[in-house]
Amino acid sequence: MVKDGYGYGLPLVLIAGGLVGFWLHRPSVFLLAAAIFFAILSFLVLNFFRDPERAVPAEPNALVSPADGLVVQLVEEEYEGRPVRRLSIFMSPLDVHVNRVPIAGRITAINYKKGLFRVASLDVASLENEQNVFTVEGEQGLVVVKQIAGVLARRIVFWKRIGDSLARGERVGMIKFGSRVDVLVAPTVEWRVKVGDRVRAGSSILGTTASQTG
Repeated sequence: MVKDGYGYGLPLVLIAGGLVGFWLHRPSVFLLAAAIFFAILSFLVLNFFRDPERAVPAEPNALVSPADGLVVQLVEEEYEGRPVRRLSIFMSPLDVHVNRVPIAGRITAINYKKGLFRVASLDVASLENEQNVFTVEGEQGLVVVKQIAGVLARRIVFWKRIGDSLARGERVGMIKFGSRVDVLVAPTVEWRVKVGDRVRAGSSILGTTASQTG
């Protein structure tokens, strides 16, 4: 579990426990309902911050998913004046929200952009929502990842710095309570997934890069 989860979840657990204690001394429907509510809420919050281990593919040209969730968009567009392919993943509040790096390499740029908090599954979220954008460059080329806030997710966390060297699938941060992650890659990348597929951070192969295959 991500350590931040204890700060959110444990107070709810203590409240639920305290309500159970009051209920045992003075039983009432209200106290029982309140105790059940906080118990369920604490479970959901602690479950949100889970951080399972993942088997990272060893395939040398694999580009792995940076997030758990549903693939909602695959498009070709321009980014900073160059053509790219973009894959967007929608993360519901029930998904694991720890983000991972798609390729091995070094972080060459980090840019936090203020913005709106539209529903993360909408196409406009990639452009208009608040987001943290980081670039990783390695033997497989250059990959840009956008951590995008949504209606509920208003706290983007990033644990790395410019210059850090990362292994493929390494944890880099998280977005709290429902969000979206975009991956921008070179036009030569061949996708292995389609819109509607569910992917898992660090273990699902999104596509393959040309640098290792050509």
